[in-house]
Amino acid sequence: MSDTTSSTPPAPAPPGLPACAQVDLGAISANVAALRERAGSAEVMAVVKADAYGHGLVPAARAAVRGGATWLGVAQLPEAVELRQAGVDVPVLSWLHVPGQDFTEAVALGIDLGIAAQWSLQQALDAAAATGRTARIHVKVDTGLGRNGAWDADLDALIDDVARAQADRAVEVVGVFSHFAYADAPQHPTVRAQQERFEGLLTQFEQAGIRPQVRHLANSAATLTNPSAHYDLVRPGVSVYGLSPVPDLGAPEDFGLREAMRLVARLALVKDCPAGQGISYGHTYTTSEQTRLGLVPMGYADGIPRHASSRGPVQVGGSRYAVAGRVCMDQFVLVLGADNAAVAGDEAVLFGVGASGEPTAQDWAVAAGTINYEVVTRVGARVPRVYVGGEDL
Repeated sequence: MSDTTSSTPPAPAPPGLPACAQVDLGAISANVAALRERAGSAEVMAVVKADAYGHGLVPAARAAVRGGATWLGVAQLPEAVELRQAGVDVPVLSWLHVPGQDFTEAVALGIDLGIAAQWSLQQALDAAAATGRTARIHVKVDTGLGRNGAWDADLDALIDDVARAQADRAVEVVGVFSHFAYADAPQHPTVRAQQERFEGLLTQFEQAGIRPQVRHLANSAATLTNPSAHYDLVRPGVSVYGLSPVPDLGAPEDFGLREAMRLVARLALVKDCPAGQGISYGHTYTTSEQTRLGLVPMGYADGIPRHASSRGPVQVGGSRYAVAGRVCMDQFVLVLGADNAAVAGDEAVLFGVGASGEPTAQDWAVAAGTINYEVVTRVGARVPRVYVGGEDL
């Protein structure tokens, strides 16, 4: 297994910025390399949807390709178009669309389209006719998640229509794919049931004369914990960025991964405070003794979860503190202790590399009652991304 956990200590954040998200592109590449080893003979589609889970679409995609990803996946079509316009030329799959969406540009750019209904197939056919090119499609089947994907009679009709379109050379069936409901619980009975359903549907496709190039089902959790679900292609998402999709089973370093994002700020103010002083809106926190306060210039407008008020962990000067009182729109307060030597401008690490002793996105997820996926993807647009450790500098 590739060693992605041994590294130099994280570099300090650039001075003069109230806050920034440091994105380690080298960590993304190394994480993909580790996932490739896990995937065995299957190829890796690095999922870079939602601005690469907040890490930056194009830089993260390029880093993933450098690490060995041979495919990229996004939810929405504009993301795929942006990748093509940036010169990223590996296969890119976009899978979440709506009626009336124009697929013409996608087909012209060679973008793979997820097809989950007859209307989306028709839109692909219209685009193929308009461009004179064969549309590359992946048929999405619902094997039990109860979300996107065709099933039952709708799927039967869709398979028939896809077979006819394939015979007419209007479409090329590049893939058939589905998604797990409980991949983060590998022993859950639905996991095997969905695999069996998926394999049965693949037989149905084959009987209709449809033999896709790639069959794909495994997300991050299944890539790490369920080799039987790897098939031809795995689709890791959050693990590409060094976060564990199964934190109850292991931390990132247990899977050979390293967190790619450090969210850091500079203290905007440090001041003495007497005992008995209420802190922030509603005075939900009151100081019990004379202390010093540190003001962090980030808030829920930057993606800091308000639900983590009085709980979110922050590291200053090597020591860890919890948010004191409520997270506000643009700022929150830390109670640093009476003898703390911190000064305005000192670095405050909200989350970073757990193996280096920093608070993690998972720690914030626990504090806010959510998942680490949400913590990194909600980091706001006004927080600049600063790239380190890669070629996109």
